[in-house]
Amino acid sequence: MLNLSYEFKLKPTQEQVLEIEHILTVCRKVWNYALRSRKDWLKSRKSPVNACSIVSEYIMSPDEPYPNYAKQCKALTEAKKIFGSLKTVNAQVLQQVLRRLETAFLDMQRKQMGFPRFKNQYRMRSFVFPQMLKNCLSGNRIKLPQLGWVEFIKSRDIANGFEIKQVRIVRKASGYFVIMSLQCDISVPDPIPSGHPLGIDLNLANFLATSDGEIIARPRFLGLLSRKIKLLQRRLKHKKKNSNNRRKLNQKIARLHQQVSDIKKDWHYKLAHRLCDSAGMIFAEDINFKAWAKGMFRKHTLDASFGQFLSILQWVAWRRGVFFAKVNKDYTSQQCPECGTHTGKKELDERIHLCPACNYTCNRDIAAAQVVRNRGVSAVGQIVEQIAFGGVLTGAIA
Repeated sequence: MLNLSYEFKLKPTQEQVLEIEHILTVCRKVWNYALRSRKDWLKSRKSPVNACSIVSEYIMSPDEPYPNYAKQCKALTEAKKIFGSLKTVNAQVLQQVLRRLETAFLDMQRKQMGFPRFKNQYRMRSFVFPQMLKNCLSGNRIKLPQLGWVEFIKSRDIANGFEIKQVRIVRKASGYFVIMSLQCDISVPDPIPSGHPLGIDLNLANFLATSDGEIIARPRFLGLLSRKIKLLQRRLKHKKKNSNNRRKLNQKIARLHQQVSDIKKDWHYKLAHRLCDSAGMIFAEDINFKAWAKGMFRKHTLDASFGQFLSILQWVAWRRGVFFAKVNKDYTSQQCPECGTHTGKKELDERIHLCPACNYTCNRDIAAAQVVRNRGVSAVGQIVEQIAFGGVLTGAIA
C-alpha cells in the first residue's frame, strides 16, 4: 500500500471561510474541555490514599474511570443533546479531535514529548475529514463535507490509481490549505544498494560537505528577513492586547516567518534532488539534532533545519530509487578516511585534516564525509552479502 500527501492552497468563498472558522472554534472548545477532563482526573489521583494533600485533593469519585478516547466519544454524543453548537459540526471531525488528544497523551510516554496544551483561537489551526467520497475531485475543485465544492490551486496533477482517503484543512498565515492523503493499492520495494556511494557531513561552518569534495555553504534563511521581523516585533510590544492592531501585526509577522519556512523547504528539496542526481547510495550521520538545538548555536541550528533536510533527502531518495542510510556519527572527524588511523580530537578552528601516518591532507569536513561514506559502504557490503545468501531482497514482497 502506497501513501502520499499532496498539499494545495484553497480558494474558499467568504461563506466557506466563515464555516471553516466556525469548525475550528468548535474543535478548539472540544479539545480544551476534553483536556480539562483528563487533567482533573490526573490531579485527583496525586494525593496519597492515606492522607490529604495541601496542594490537591480528590475532586471526583475514586471509582471514576479514566476518560480515555472511547469514554470521551460517548460523552460527546451525550453533550450534543445539551449543546446545540456541537451538532453544527461533522461528528467525525470532532472525533478526530479527541483521537489527536489521545495520541498526544500516548506520545508523552513513547516519544518523551511534553504535556498537551490548551489551545486559544490561534493555536487550533487544522481539522480532519477522515472519510471522503470517491468522486469528490473535479478539476481544480474538491467536494468537502459541510463545505461543499471548494476551489484550490492545482499546482500538480494527481497520478492515476490514487484515491483520496482523508483530507486535512490547515489555516496558515498566507491562507487556507488542503492536505490530501492519497492511497494506491501497490507495493513499492525499497531501493537496493548500488551505484556511486556518497557520504555527507552536516555542520554549522558550512551546511554540507560531500565525500566527492563539494562544500555547500549554509544560507542564512532567517537573515533574509530578520531585520524586518525584529522591527515588527518591537512594535508589537506597544500594541494593546486583544486589539485589532495587535492581531494585524501578528499576522504580518506570521507571514514573514512562513515565507522563511517556504524558502528553506524549497532550498532543501532542490539540494536533495541535486545530491540524488550524482549518487546511487547516500549515507549520512545519525545525529540527535534536538541536542544541537539546545546548545550554544541553537539559533543557527534551527535556522538550518538539518533534521528537516534529512527527512526530505530520505523521501526524495526513496522516490528516485537512491539508497539512503544513516551510519554511526562517533569520531568521524577523528579518523583518517585513507588509512583509518585515529588522528585525535580536533579543535573547532582546525579546518584541515592531516594524517600523521599516511600524510593524507584535505578539508576537515570533506574527510569526515569520506569516513561516513566508508562506514556506509562497509555496512551495505554486509547487507548485500546477507541478501545474496538469504535470497530475499530488501522491500520485496514475500
